[in-house]
Amino acid sequence: MTVEIDNEISIIHKYVRDIYHKRFPELESLVPIALDYVKTVKELGNEITASKSSEALSQLLTQATIMVVSVTASTTQGEPLDEEELQRIMEGCDMAIDLVEHKANILEYVESRMMLIAPNMAAIVGASIAAKLMGMAGGLTALSKMPACNVLLVGAQRKTLSGFSSTAINPHTGFVFFSDIVQRCPPDLQKKAAKLVSAKCTLAARVDSCHESPSGSIGEDFRKDIEEKLGKALEPPPVKQVKPLPAPIDPSRKKRGGRRYRKRKERLGMTELRKATNRMNFGEIEEDAYQEDLGFSLGSVGQNKTGRIRGPPVDSKTKAKISKTLQNKLAKQGTMSTWGGTSTVKKAVGGTASSVAFTPLQGLEIVNPQAAEKRIEEVNAKYFSVTANFKK
Repeated sequence: MTVEIDNEISIIHKYVRDIYHKRFPELESLVPIALDYVKTVKELGNEITASKSSEALSQLLTQATIMVVSVTASTTQGEPLDEEELQRIMEGCDMAIDLVEHKANILEYVESRMMLIAPNMAAIVGASIAAKLMGMAGGLTALSKMPACNVLLVGAQRKTLSGFSSTAINPHTGFVFFSDIVQRCPPDLQKKAAKLVSAKCTLAARVDSCHESPSGSIGEDFRKDIEEKLGKALEPPPVKQVKPLPAPIDPSRKKRGGRRYRKRKERLGMTELRKATNRMNFGEIEEDAYQEDLGFSLGSVGQNKTGRIRGPPVDSKTKAKISKTLQNKLAKQGTMSTWGGTSTVKKAVGGTASSVAFTPLQGLEIVNPQAAEKRIEEVNAKYFSVTANFKK
């Protein structure tokens, strides 16, 4: 019956709106809720300019809405209604207000009964919504067999919606959407709240259909659970902690020198073998170390005396300086020393090396095989030795 009363109120609202549109066409957009519109029309009548000073309107509408209504009323293009139209509007308004009172009486009665029929559902959504859900579903047993997604949509018809609000008719919103616990939420959380409430309503309907918990304690627990979840969703996000700035990247400072630092530098420096690996000779085809198409080679390793025992890498910038007199002594010792003892071959060659060579004419010839190298060494000593000076 309450649903039918809502439909009747919406029909009366449309009837009053169609007639009163001639007097104040803008009022429909300013006061969208049907019952408020009907009461406002009853209060204003033909004297729409008196809206600002009306006490009855201040109990119906907010001060901001009254201000907008009064300003719009002073500039409206509407024409005054004749007596017959005004009388019909007033009858319609009285009828709608009477219907609202009857609906309130019915809901009071239903509420008193619902605490016996379905106490757990009434604890969650209230007696009025619980009664509407039962009526549309066809009884408590039928409601208890419905899944939660269908309970959410019970009552989602346009004609039943018109009794609640005609501002924005939300799709997929039934009676549950208009329960007080959902309507208290902010608009962006209302859909989530309606899903929560419909899920708990389904469980409560199953409890009630089995006549468990007649005191409604399970329904109250469900409602507390819903309120806790919605309260958690409404909490502001945690405050971001202010992190300290990272340590600045300082430019490299000049480090202290000294023996210990020099030794450390030599220990961690690049070895001769690594240097030879990175070195490539110009114009030579290198062999691939892995025998694949990776292009990994060993550089000049194995070509320029890299088979020697590796000493510690010495950095020319940090190694200890040698005085000039010591350099001259070392250079003289290097020229005087002979590798092969008293032999004519002054190089680190095998003991079987001989100065006897076979010529292409199958003759024997005494030659000095080191003569050309000795000449090169002399030229190098002239220009590139450690103790060389400017020539001019």
